[in-house]
Amino acid sequence: MTHVVVALDSFKGSITAADAAVAVSAGVEAAVGADAAVDVVLRPMADGGEGTVAAFAAAVDGAERVPVAVRGPAGRPVESSWLRLPDGTGVVELASTSGIELLGEERRPWDADTFGFGQAVVAALDAGVSRLVLGIGSSASTDGGAGLLSALGARLRDASGAAIAPGARGLADVASVDLSGLRPLPEGGVVVLSDVTNPLLGPAGAAAVFGPQKGLDADGVARAESGLARLAALVGADAATPGTGAAGGTGFALRAWGAQLRPGAAEVADLIGLADAVRGADLVVTGEGAYDGQSAAGKVPSFVVGLAAEAGVPVALVAGRIAPEADVAAFAASLSLTDLAGSSAAAMTDPAQWLRAAGAALAARL
Repeated sequence: MTHVVVALDSFKGSITAADAAVAVSAGVEAAVGADAAVDVVLRPMADGGEGTVAAFAAAVDGAERVPVAVRGPAGRPVESSWLRLPDGTGVVELASTSGIELLGEERRPWDADTFGFGQAVVAALDAGVSRLVLGIGSSASTDGGAGLLSALGARLRDASGAAIAPGARGLADVASVDLSGLRPLPEGGVVVLSDVTNPLLGPAGAAAVFGPQKGLDADGVARAESGLARLAALVGADAATPGTGAAGGTGFALRAWGAQLRPGAAEVADLIGLADAVRGADLVVTGEGAYDGQSAAGKVPSFVVGLAAEAGVPVALVAGRIAPEADVAAFAASLSLTDLAGSSAAAMTDPAQWLRAAGAALAARL
């Protein structure tokens, strides 16, 4: 029997990891026919961004979603939830509280912040969690985690002693940071799942690399960098540690709180038993919405390729879009939904249809 493992990330703003895996599986099974000896195992993945809570919820029996209302990145109320695991761990996701997808087509590079994420973290602490797991991908802001810190009890003030404005805008005015009022970490600590290893500052930092996708132009990147440097100097924490630039600098704020930064894909893979599933497989299918130059730095496809290589199993990439400069040499096959559908708009209109088509195309190679 041929064994295929489908371990896709979500296609951001388009289809969840679980639904994407189902669609690829349906395409494979339809193409090979009911009598073919093909076993498809679904292992939806996440790396700390959108879909992290869903991945934990699907993998852990008895996990309970707890509703929470927060102030979203547009400054409006957002209905979200965090996850309570049976062992007392709380899982909170930035994407569903302060994430860029919550803005739709809008971008608020100066005013979006992480305060709502902090509110959800506080809600989990108030509920008595013994440990926190925080996914911080897909952020809408470059506020250095200032909003998160404020929600946790920090005081960030300007020269007059007034609270700074939300978002990156306020970092230009921050004159003092008082962390003495921060909520204590839960007994079991805080683990942060990140999909990138960028530092807070510099050419590989939060503003330079991720600012443009959040709406910052070249001048804005320089201004945001200055604000982040100002915050880092006042907080006094190490801004060069890999991962501190994640989520517009939220990784830096969480490290200053005392959290541990870890690669998100590895943690989720361990939780869902991906290594065991891959071992003995004939093919692994992985992918995400956009495979580009950043994908090799901690994203799901790069992690899955490494894991499968250890087991000697070939990997196929299925992505909504594959950037021309992206290196796909590590994959046995690579398929773009944009190419299959004829345009990115068509692919995003009905991603499940084109994921089924991708599954069928891969089945022809089994």
